[in-house]
Amino acid sequence: MVEFALGHAWLVPLLPALSFIIIVFLTRPWAKLSSVVSIAAIFSSFLLASSIAYGVFTNPEYIEKPLVYSLRWFGMEGFNVNVGVMIDPTSTMMLFMVTMVATLIQIYSTGYMDGDPQYSTFFAYLSLFAAAMLGLVISSNLLQMFIMWELVGLCSFLLIGFYTFKISAREAAKKAFMTTRVGDFGLLLGLLFLQIKFGTLDLVELAVRVPMFEQFGVSLALLTIIGLLVFIGPIGKSGQFPLHVWLPDAMEGPTPVSALIHAATMVVAGVYLVGRTLFLFTEVPGAMEVVAFIGAFTALFAATIAITQREIKRILAYSTVSQLGYMMLALGVGSLAASMFHLWTHAFFKALMFLAAGSVIHALHHKSDVWEMGGLIKKMPITGWTFVIGGLAIAGIPPFAGFWSKDEILLVTWQYATHGHSLGYVLFLMATITAFLTAFYMWRLIFLAFFGKEKEENHPHENPWNMTMPLVVLAVLATVGGLLGTPWANIWGEWIHFGPAHHGDPVYWLMVLSVVLALAGISLAYHLYYKDEEKQRAKELSERYRVLYNLSYNKYYIDEAYQWFTRTVVDASARVTYWFDINVVDRIVDGTAAFARISGEGMRYFQTGRLQTYALVFFLAILVITVVLAFGSPSTAGILGGVK
Repeated sequence: MVEFALGHAWLVPLLPALSFIIIVFLTRPWAKLSSVVSIAAIFSSFLLASSIAYGVFTNPEYIEKPLVYSLRWFGMEGFNVNVGVMIDPTSTMMLFMVTMVATLIQIYSTGYMDGDPQYSTFFAYLSLFAAAMLGLVISSNLLQMFIMWELVGLCSFLLIGFYTFKISAREAAKKAFMTTRVGDFGLLLGLLFLQIKFGTLDLVELAVRVPMFEQFGVSLALLTIIGLLVFIGPIGKSGQFPLHVWLPDAMEGPTPVSALIHAATMVVAGVYLVGRTLFLFTEVPGAMEVVAFIGAFTALFAATIAITQREIKRILAYSTVSQLGYMMLALGVGSLAASMFHLWTHAFFKALMFLAAGSVIHALHHKSDVWEMGGLIKKMPITGWTFVIGGLAIAGIPPFAGFWSKDEILLVTWQYATHGHSLGYVLFLMATITAFLTAFYMWRLIFLAFFGKEKEENHPHENPWNMTMPLVVLAVLATVGGLLGTPWANIWGEWIHFGPAHHGDPVYWLMVLSVVLALAGISLAYHLYYKDEEKQRAKELSERYRVLYNLSYNKYYIDEAYQWFTRTVVDASARVTYWFDINVVDRIVDGTAAFARISGEGMRYFQTGRLQTYALVFFLAILVITVVLAFGSPSTAGILGGVK
């Protein structure tokens, strides 16, 4: 089975792609059958991915050297592209994680979407979404990856705007699609530069050629530009500042979509791409600093927004933006292991919290304001306690998964600072403040929604097994999923790394600092939102610091700034362009056409197309010339020229 899976890894994305085709063309009229087909396909992919993971992680050869097999796709003189599969520890981890989380989300969806008139269509989109992400993960070249990258974007558009009857959903889908297109344009330019300068987009070949960039006539400045262009794509896809604005609005889609986008597919694609092309970024320290700073700034920036939001999924959305910033920070300081480790643990606790939030919204008949909740843990114990586990994990409380991965990022950032990078201390400070804020805003949500007084107008109830079972599984994974990366086990660093294998020793003062920051954030949330039953202290603080509160609550008015820019600059330039087109370009074109028409009308008297007319003109011309030559003065030329 293992050898079959390693040799047929292309089946992992193909199976959900086939389920999409089957649902669209065959089973769409039968909703339950469509869900069975979709779940069976993704679960089969999970089994294959599990076999691949066993084969890779028990074979040292595959850990150190990727397994690559490909076929020629198309080619011409000087340009050949293969379609292929690359299996290594990083792609194997992603295959396992994506298929497992997608399977649980699809099982959950059978309960959440029950009775929806577009039930079959929803599962078709989920299958295509999973297929696109899995195809991206195993791609052996950047062109193939870019195609899957765009398909992921299309699926997100379809699923965010799934409720087409809602204007907000349609607008959110367009916003996501257009914002990520800005990033994708930069990525496409970067890929074109790589192909032109290095003659290939194959990841293995690029990893060999890019470090020798000077031999290919590429200067360090140009390589820096290429790296930054490539990074623009992940900025858009992974919701980094300033292209983060689409991600919170993506909450307009059904909650299982939010879980899939935020935990296992679209937003982690950008992190994965930077990790895959880290051989490019490590050659240009300037680009690495940009990646690290944008990651750290995004982490802190999004966390300061999350502390004032009211909608449960919007809080989680800004949490995702912040955690993605952590992953980018780790890549920027050169640690693929730390970044992928946090991506791994984040997938479990963030999928858990989104699905639990969906369970709450479903039970409260689509009520999503955490201030209108309270005491839910009594009536929804499975949902409530699993969400608490997710909150402990993301806050960084040991032994939950998030503690180990977040601590690893703080460690590599500190090492980056102590190795002579002055920016490193700023990055470390931003990361530690973010850790405190993360614990605070997440436990603010937990205390407001699940503890405290029950709201009499609410009548919550626990959801059926197909919605609670995935929560329990994810809660277990959020508890033990980080044990692979403990400093004592050190399994993760041996498996997934860029350059030499990572052998991390425990840094106890940093662990203590991490826990203290988490406990401080939870304690502050406890005093403001649980111990003070009337929440008077929190309300007083929001009034005292009204300007800061409004900035945070209104997301620093970034959306409004973009709208102003669109209406004043883009629309104004469009009006000027329109006026120039109508009054200048069109008149030049119309004038040219009028000249051609008038001259044509004049010429038609000389170009009749009749032979007898041409013969008559020819005869008259000869007659005139004969008369002039016979009876004219010696100065015939003068007469012909009109000179006396």
